[in-house]
Amino acid sequence: MKKDTDKKIALIAGALDLPFFTRDALRRAGWDVYIVGLKNFVNEKLNPDITVRLGGAWPAIRQFRRRGIRKLTFVGALGHPNLSDIRPDLWSIGMLFSIMKNQRGYDSMAVALNNALEKRGFEIVAAQDVAPELAFETGGIKTRTRPMARDMAEIERAIDVSHTIGAADIGASVVVDKQVIAVEAAEGTARMLDRVVEMRKNKKRASGVFAKMTKPGQDLRIDIPAIGVDTVNAVADAHLRGIVVNSKTCFVVDKENVIKTANKRGIFIMAVD
Repeated sequence: MKKDTDKKIALIAGALDLPFFTRDALRRAGWDVYIVGLKNFVNEKLNPDITVRLGGAWPAIRQFRRRGIRKLTFVGALGHPNLSDIRPDLWSIGMLFSIMKNQRGYDSMAVALNNALEKRGFEIVAAQDVAPELAFETGGIKTRTRPMARDMAEIERAIDVSHTIGAADIGASVVVDKQVIAVEAAEGTARMLDRVVEMRKNKKRASGVFAKMTKPGQDLRIDIPAIGVDTVNAVADAHLRGIVVNSKTCFVVDKENVIKTANKRGIFIMAVD
């Protein structure tokens, strides 16, 4: 009997730990996973089936066609790659022209990449859709510590500001403690939180919240928000009260340990629908 090609998927893997959890979640969900590592980004312990450089997609595309793989999913950090540093192979040149033509910000670059791949016969899928365990599947409080009444106004403000900066394609993360004290820009979430930790190192009493929300209108198939154990520890080190994320559309890297660490550090995690 011919194998069901609809259960074949290529995992395009960048840096950090998310590709490991995605690979395992996809396999538990019954997917036949072919792993493509991005050179200079992927952790080689992931043991990719093939490694390609940015702009050098043809060897992977050839394997997809040979193996009957049409579905692709992208996970893992790349930062904000500089297109001028990419040396495209012949197959990639047309795609890069399309991306450069349509890019107005980092999100529009991701949309252009998706569109270019789809025109070449591939289906780009969101990892959290085919492996829902990668995110909080429902809204609500996920920790023993719960937000207090005094936290709710700051939660609402943080969500609103996150949506505002997200709509402008600036970032997705914000810290609010009575006022907005930090927003994410090109530095990324981790460095933004490092600044907040340094700023509040002498603070005695926890207050304020960190929010990381999906950008309005964001294409959720590439580069969606993510939190992990490091995020939890940074929020606690910054003497913040808790974390707010979207349910279903924010990766939670190593979910069990994220919740365990938040409980240990005494902060709340809230997912909102």
